[in-house]
Amino acid sequence: MARTTYYYNIRPRKDKYAQIRKDIVRIFNKNKGRYGYRRVYQQLRSEGIDINHKTVAKLMVEMGLYAWKPKLRYHSYKGEVGKIAPNVLQRNFATDAPNRKWTTDVSQVDIGGKKCYISPILDMWNGEVISYVISDRPDLKMVVDMLQKAFRKHPHTNGLIVHSDQGWHYQHMRYQYLLREHGITQSMSRKGNCLDNSVMENFFGLMKNDLRLH
Repeated sequence: MARTTYYYNIRPRKDKYAQIRKDIVRIFNKNKGRYGYRRVYQQLRSEGIDINHKTVAKLMVEMGLYAWKPKLRYHSYKGEVGKIAPNVLQRNFATDAPNRKWTTDVSQVDIGGKKCYISPILDMWNGEVISYVISDRPDLKMVVDMLQKAFRKHPHTNGLIVHSDQGWHYQHMRYQYLLREHGITQSMSRKGNCLDNSVMENFFGLMKNDLRLH
């Protein structure tokens, strides 16, 4: 190796991302590790800092900053215990008006060290939580109560599509009867394919990260 090349490589170099690194750490710590690179990038942009999202991801990896992810996940699938509905939605989550496409699921959460279950309905139009029920047990009553609350809020549901996974609650004749009674078309994800209900999966991911603040 040439003498000049050796000394060029060992000399101290100024880190052009030094301030950006500080800003990333500040945002990451402020949000208690629940922000991944996408949300850190969005926050930087909102603060007027012009940087590429790929650079943010690279710097976070270099600094060992990874968003916290919940370890436990409740699975409601128990095989075919009732009638499986077709995947009417086919990942077409877009809609031009409210109350055209709803999505639902059941998830386990820990609040104050206590395990419980939440069953919400979201409107795909704007992500609004139409209704929700929290219960100590992931039983059918929880899901039925959620539907009935949604129907009281929105009594006119003809032509609406309600999408879910193939959880046993949604295969149950009681649940399916309530949908038919209100003129609703039922849609289900394909078995084991969480991307078919990614709207709800994203909601649960953000909700569980935010719960870490409390």
